This record gives sequence, structure tokens and C-alpha cells, in this order.
Amino acid sequence: MDLSGIISVSGMGGLYKVISQTRNGLMIESLSDGKRMPVFSTHKISALEDISIYGLHDDIPLKDVFEAIKKANPTDLPSSKDENHVVNEAFEKYVPDYDEGRVYVSDMKKVFNWYGILQEKGLLDAPEKNEGDEKPVSVDKELKPAKTQVNKQAAKTSAPKASSKGMAKTTTVRKTGG
Repeated sequence: MDLSGIISVSGMGGLYKVISQTRNGLMIESLSDGKRMPVFSTHKISALEDISIYGLHDDIPLKDVFEAIKKANPTDLPSSKDENHVVNEAFEKYVPDYDEGRVYVSDMKKVFNWYGILQEKGLLDAPEKNEGDEKPVSVDKELKPAKTQVNKQAAKTSAPKASSKGMAKTTTVRKTGG
């Protein structure tokens, strides 16, 4: 299961896929309805591959939680509208060693909701990308730098003059609108 590129945005329900990076943030696409929208650097963005659940001994990566749910092959998962004790019992069945004091029912509901979205889109069955899976780029001919003839006089005149302190002097002219 490959969770890279899947994010959650605070204040926006659901999961999103990162399409591209913009100057001020990211361009994302909703996994539920396919709408694209920008997300700016002021939003709190969490990548699913970086999220983990508090465990009794160690933190449990979200990927491992999803795999535990997938192995159990549940017929129906609790929804966000179910009673808290139902959600709590179901989560304990799939992840028995979570820290009950630090994992809230709202977190459990998010995990079940996210699992449902990923399962619906078939992203839980997607193979994981490994760094070694990419094909190496083969070059048929050895690349040689192109021979260019440099006009020595032009190179001398375009180089900035050095000052006595070892720094090049440059002049900047700015035009102001008016």
C-alpha cells in the first residue's frame, strides 16, 4: 500500500492527492469528488505516510493500522455516526496495543473514514513504490561537451571589474513606475 502523495488538510474533510507544487503551496485533488483546488502554506497539511497512532510501547504507523484492518477483512466498519463505544471496540479489535489515554474516539473515526475512502478508490491494493523499482536511464552514446569557440575579447569586456577588496562591482539600475 502506497500512501505517498495522499494528504489530509485541517478544516477540510476527506483525503486529497497532491497534484503539483505551486509557489505558495500545493495544488490538490479531492479523492471523493475529484475537484482540484489550491492549498496554501497557511493550512495545516498532514501526509498520511507521516501519521502514526500512539501505541503502548512504540508509535504505530498509519500504514500498519490500515494493513491490520485489511487483514481482518471487515464487512462493515463503524461510521462517524456510530456510538463511541462501538467505534472504540472496533478499533481495539484491529489495533489492540494502542494507548487508550492518548488516542481519542475522534481519531479512531478519522482512521475508519480514511480507510473507507482509500478502499473505495482502490489505493489500499496498490503496490508500494520502492526506490529500486525505477528503470535506470541508459545512455547509448557517451555525452561529450560541445566545442564552442569563445571570443576572448567579448569575455574580457563582459566580466565585472574586481575592486580592491576582492568583490566584483556591479551597478543596478531600477526603474520605478510613474
